[in-house]
Order: sequence, then structure tokens, then C-alpha cells
Amino acid sequence: MAAAALVTENFKFVSLFFKSKDVMIFNGLIALGTVAGQTAFNIFAFDCPCSSGRNYLYGLAAIGVPALVFFLIGIMMNKSTWDLVSEYRLRTCRKLSGVAAFALLGTIVGRAIVAPLTWVVISLLQGQAYTCALSEFIDPSTLEGFPSNQSSEVMAKFPCQESISTELQGFWPEIERRLKYESQLIGWLLVAGMSMMVFGMLCMKRCCSPLGYQQEAYWSQYRTSEKTLFQRTAAVHARLLAAENVKSFFGFVALEKEEKEPFAESAAPICSTDWNRVTGVYLFREKNGLPLYSRLNKWAQYNLENNMEAMEKEMDVLS
Repeated sequence: MAAAALVTENFKFVSLFFKSKDVMIFNGLIALGTVAGQTAFNIFAFDCPCSSGRNYLYGLAAIGVPALVFFLIGIMMNKSTWDLVSEYRLRTCRKLSGVAAFALLGTIVGRAIVAPLTWVVISLLQGQAYTCALSEFIDPSTLEGFPSNQSSEVMAKFPCQESISTELQGFWPEIERRLKYESQLIGWLLVAGMSMMVFGMLCMKRCCSPLGYQQEAYWSQYRTSEKTLFQRTAAVHARLLAAENVKSFFGFVALEKEEKEPFAESAAPICSTDWNRVTGVYLFREKNGLPLYSRLNKWAQYNLENNMEAMEKEMDVLS
């Protein structure tokens, strides 16, 4: 029972990755944007150097460097990354088990890897970068009728038709067909592997989730609504507080006509302790049979009860 509870608890993190249709739509948009970017790159920027030694490096760079950049951007843009950083900074992850931390990192990487994998797959299916990188490694003896004693320097020039002699140009279609076959085979195998991995994670998530489908959908809607309202209210609160400070300095504050009604209210500063309490990693939790869907939900519940001692203890708990 204890082992089952531990597995269920840790796989709550996995469910965060697939917690809403919005995530899947967002990932789809990222993939489409990456396809468009890759196509534009091949049309306007890709230019094989057709030189032994350089082809391989250039081809690998054309596939790998953009993928790495997309991956780092995905890591930086993921809110869970900064939740984990805040959890470590504020609470040194003392309530976060190793398995749970690994699962959370998995969800972060899973989101960030969509664009890089899309770039790599499209690059391989189009075959230009792979053909450029591997052309110099084609064995001339495997080409029927190909002149003997041809160096790798000559083979490296094949992607640039104008750089090779007329008698050798007829071999290029066979070389290109062979390399594109290898490139596309690797690309389709990568697609198959990605599909099986996503299917396995979805099955694992459905089997291990402590929530029913309807409640999980509700949790997703709650988190989306809370995030939207929190950001909107925070923007208004910051503007109210700024207006009060500007007014105290100048004696008045210049507001637009539509801004005057909201600024009739005052905004009290929020202490750093409360900011820290609602910041960090969170797992689903219940209190007296009632669900607590976020750190903010937990903070509001204990604040309503005015039980500061229990709040100090509970806000340090992830789940």
C-alpha cells in the first residue's frame, strides 16, 4: 500500500504535463511554428560548404544548434522551471523526494523538447542537412561505374553540382537518393519512438492519477482561471500601489479618464512572506475532504481560518 501511495503521489507531477487540452494545442502550435521556421531556414539560409571535414560539422550544426536553442528557450519559458527554482531557493526542496523531483524535471523537459524534436525530425525528413553532412563518407566502390581512387574531398563536393566534373554529375542522383533514404528512415523511426513515448506517458498518467477525469478537467480549468485572474489583478494592484506612491510624492497623479474609477480604491503592499507562501511547486492536496487546487488556494483556506500556526506548517508542504 505504501509503495502504491508513493507511486501515485509522484505521478501527480506527470499529470501536470498533460493536464489540459490547452497544453496540447500550445505544443501543436509550437510544432507548426518550428516546421515553418525550418522550411524558411532551408530556403534562405542553408548552404552546404561542399568541403571535406566542413560538411559534417555544418550538417550537424544545422540540425543540432537550432534544436539546442529551441530547447533552452522552452526551458526558460516554462513556469514549472521557475517554480522548481523558487522551491529550491525558498525551501531547499526538503519536502520534494528524489523521484518526485525527477518526475517534475521530466514534465519540464517534455514541454521544452517539442520544438527541438520537431526541428530534428523535419530536418531529417527533408534530408538536406544529412545529405550535406554524410556525402563525403559515401564509399565510391559501392557506386557502379564510379571512377576509382576518388578522395573524400571529391565526394564532399557532390552537394554542389557546379563543383564537380561533368562525368561525375550523373552519380549525384544515386548518392542523393541513398542519403535521403537513410535520413528519412532515421526521421520516421524518431517519429515512431516519440509517438510510443507519448502514448506510454498518457497511459501511465491515466492509470496513476488520483483524480477522476471530470475533477482533473476541473483542476485544469481552475489553474487556468487562477493564473489569468492573478496576473490581471497583480497588474492592477501594482498600478494602484504605484499611483499611491506617485501621489504621495507629487501630491497628485495623472490618470487617464477610464483609470480613475479603479484608482478610487487603495492597494496595501503584500509582505514577502505571503508572496513566498504562494510561490513554488505544488501537488494536489485535500483538507477535511475538500480539495486544495493550488498554493494560493491553500493559503486562502488557512488565511480564512486565521490559523497562522497551521499555515506556517502547511505552506511548507508540497502536497
